[in-house]
Amino acid sequence: MPSVAAGDPVVLVAHGSRDPRAAEATRALARAVAAVRPGVAVSASWLDHTDPGPTEVLRSLAAAGHPRAVLVPLLLTAAYHRRVDVPAAVAAARESGPPIDVRVSDVLGPADGVVDGALLAGLRRRLAEAEPGRFDALVLAAAGTRDPRARGSVGRVAAALGAELGVPCRVSYASAAPPDAGAAVSRLRAAGARRVAVSAYFLAPGLFHDAVLAGARAAGAVTVSGPLTDAPELADLVLRRADAAPPE
Repeated sequence: MPSVAAGDPVVLVAHGSRDPRAAEATRALARAVAAVRPGVAVSASWLDHTDPGPTEVLRSLAAAGHPRAVLVPLLLTAAYHRRVDVPAAVAAARESGPPIDVRVSDVLGPADGVVDGALLAGLRRRLAEAEPGRFDALVLAAAGTRDPRARGSVGRVAAALGAELGVPCRVSYASAAPPDAGAAVSRLRAAGARRVAVSAYFLAPGLFHDAVLAGARAAGAVTVSGPLTDAPELADLVLRRADAAPPE
């Protein structure tokens, strides 16, 4: 299996947000990844709203003499940004300047239908930190997408998380698809659940997480977990995705 252990730089690529908390969360994850594997340069980049973009980072690495780099999309579904924006950024970096070989990893969500145990462990960590006490139902609150395959991958995470915790787990979305978090909590309560917790399926804080927090609390959720941000399990997953990235 290819590996970044020899020192190839790793470039993290986040979606980007106007909310400065999101960029700081990405930087924190980059620091956490670098701490796990000293000697590997880890850079943060964003597809929108925050600089630098991945094309700029890759060009800078090539100009500094790096012949190779590994790009890890900080995305939880393999929807439009992974299929279109990320390859376009890599292609743009190759169009000018010194050559650089770029391997692009899978997203952090399910790959080939498999939900990584580290992702589930990170979600469990954040839920435990929210101190829900005992709960008898769970909502996995995701950002949302119109891509049915991407929604299917969110459903696989919900099923796996619910199975690990031994409770029914339903999906909600902050945009693009119903139900929202408040509606999902209300439906579980109407079906007989007395204590419903919400697990935030987000990598960073921002307006979507804020909306989930407000809607879920208004509907009677006992707690809403924080985003994954720089959870140790997420840093581990990033490096394993980087190690497994196929050659282009």
